[in-house]
Amino acid sequence: MDYKKFLYEQKKREKALKAKASKVTIKEIRFGPQTDDHDYEFKKKHAEKFLKDGAKLKAFVFFKGRSIIFKEQGQILLLRLAQDLEELGKVEQMPRLEGKRMTMFIAPKKPK
Repeated sequence: MDYKKFLYEQKKREKALKAKASKVTIKEIRFGPQTDDHDYEFKKKHAEKFLKDGAKLKAFVFFKGRSIIFKEQGQILLLRLAQDLEELGKVEQMPRLEGKRMTMFIAPKKPK
């Protein structure tokens, strides 16, 4: 077998595998520790759309300056979001504080 033909076949196989692979998109939603109800509902609507489209959701609460003292409020906000989106997605990672951000990942549920 010719070596060039072998390389060509190998690249062709790799390209076919790459085309079949599913691409995971991650959408982000940012909250403040004292996000109001209307703003929360508005962002929740966007999160529902992202999950229905099949994208993973990264929701985070960003603490500015001294607002880090409201860690509990940020965690409550993210858990409330997880509970509201329970039928559309499942929590991949519970809220975790990383520096000045508290992040949580939600993956879409597979359609039945």
